[in-house]
Amino acid sequence: MNALEAARIRTDALFNLLDPAALYQRPVAERHRLIFYLGHVEAFDWNLISRHALDKPSFHPSFDQLFAFGIDPEPGGAPADRPTDWPSEREVREYGARVRREIDAAADRIPDALLNVAIEHRLMHAETLAYLFHNLPYEAKRGPAPFAGKPHRIENTMIQIPAGTAVLGRPRNDGFGWDNEFDRHEVPVPAFRISRFKVTNGEYLEYVRAGAPAPHFWVERDGCWFLRAMFGEIPLPLDWPVYVTHQEASRYAKWRNAALPSEAQFHRAASGAVPVNADFERWDPVRVDAGPPSRYGVSQMIGNGWEWTSTVFGPFAGFRPFPFYPGYSADFFDGKHFVLKGGSPRTARRMLRESFRNWFRPDYPHVYAGFRLVDSLSEAS
Repeated sequence: MNALEAARIRTDALFNLLDPAALYQRPVAERHRLIFYLGHVEAFDWNLISRHALDKPSFHPSFDQLFAFGIDPEPGGAPADRPTDWPSEREVREYGARVRREIDAAADRIPDALLNVAIEHRLMHAETLAYLFHNLPYEAKRGPAPFAGKPHRIENTMIQIPAGTAVLGRPRNDGFGWDNEFDRHEVPVPAFRISRFKVTNGEYLEYVRAGAPAPHFWVERDGCWFLRAMFGEIPLPLDWPVYVTHQEASRYAKWRNAALPSEAQFHRAASGAVPVNADFERWDPVRVDAGPPSRYGVSQMIGNGWEWTSTVFGPFAGFRPFPFYPGYSADFFDGKHFVLKGGSPRTARRMLRESFRNWFRPDYPHVYAGFRLVDSLSEAS
């Protein structure tokens, strides 16, 4: 329960950054108003644990249902509710406090699997809520001013990765993992080359100057480019990773006569990598050459921004959905989501494990996700 309490502290601190009026804003059109998430992280715990471990009757059925599910609509499918359609902040916080008391009183009856799901679900929202908060007006949130430092020249060379085997997934009965992380298996990977660093803002700026649209987090004023950091704008840091959609990353790769790495190629290149700027270390990125590289000399394979892969999110052989959460992964095996690997500055440490798989739609611009390039040795020779 100590880990659950630590996760609660993390989400509580996040909501405490907001001006109270911001709770009823919808900073991303395709997502709920922020008041939903204040209730959701508690309703999820209650719906999961009360139904599958405690066999306790609901004390607030309407809130259990109202705050049960987030949304991932098709483009253009934004909800149409109004702020007045939602309960007051006081009511939502009282509901959450009651949920915590009920769960804590029955802590010794909660199976480890359910507890781990509750913890990691909450920590995922500690990250995805940051994506939503990022789009609020700066006056609606409180936090440290961003700072980039003096620009640093980056030479993003290609590194050769020898042919070998990538180990994906994790063995069953060896610690917690989400259903899509199983089963452990090996994939042969031909030799390839991969960029030493994540693609930088400076590299992507050349692409924009050649006519490509600017990424979501950039803004241009009087011919100068700025980055919309979490708590303020700063001149575009050319040595930070660019955060883009999968579509933008793919188009850039094509422009460079290269490709995005597959999930298996990512695993090969990430061998021996350690986290850099992760586990809520910062609100914004650091330059792409910070920290030690992987075994093969590839930088920041874990942290400082998720990395898009070319792999469509789908099940591994032997996939079995959680009986208590059957739709967690299976609902997204639709060919419309792509795997991301690594982690961002706002990714909790326990989700930095090698087997963890993230996924988003290819046109979703809000995730803290960059990319790097690959090409085959035969094509490069």
